[in-house]
Amino acid sequence: MFIEGRDFEAWMKRIMERFDRLESRMDKPDEQVQKAPTVDGERLYDNQDLCLLFNVCKRTLQRYRTLGWLKYKRIDQKAYYTESDVKKFIEERAEKKKRPPIS
Repeated sequence: MFIEGRDFEAWMKRIMERFDRLESRMDKPDEQVQKAPTVDGERLYDNQDLCLLFNVCKRTLQRYRTLGWLKYKRIDQKAYYTESDVKKFIEERAEKKKRPPIS
């Protein structure tokens, strides 16, 4: 495939302009980036965060809450999970996997 010099230069110019726009966004302070919500200095995770972290669907998280395996807080009708509760949940699940099966 043959590309003319001026077409190539136009493409490169557009690419560099986009890079410049991205760079200018990155140089700005955290005004565009939302900070994670906290309660008493502890980070809160929402359903989307945990779905991505655990690679599960929302229904699975709901099951964990219903069974009492994962503690949560309701704020404005939305479920949030404290960082310490999430760590505790992970540790408990990891410990159960380490135990030998009961025969």
